Amino acid sequence: MKMEVNTCSEEHFFGRGRHISRLIDSGEGLAEAHILSFEDPEDMLRLLTETRVKLFMAVKEMPGSITDVAARLHRDRSAVKRDVDVLAEAGMVTVTSVKLPGHGLKKEVRAVADRLVLQSELG
Repeated sequence: MKMEVNTCSEEHFFGRGRHISRLIDSGEGLAEAHILSFEDPEDMLRLLTETRVKLFMAVKEMPGSITDVAARLHRDRSAVKRDVDVLAEAGMVTVTSVKLPGHGLKKEVRAVADRLVLQSELG
């Protein structure tokens, strides 16, 4: 599955919603999709910094705890945690509690998609 992050106008955004509604009303199935749209390209760039894209790619390759991901990326754990929180709020990653064998829990970070497609059109 892919996640599409794009910029689009308000008109395009609501047009896509109407198209999806027509497909549902007609009984056609919808492919599972993750789409994150921004009206302003600057907002998209504030979210998708180079560091956060690398974080997303690392989690996509190998999900793990924030500590594990921070070690793989040679970054401070607290900085990775802040970036994971931002990506989770945007719906790009999930953070779930996983029971450890024997006792305890750890939080595992996973990408919501196996591909990230970035599209931006500057008028």
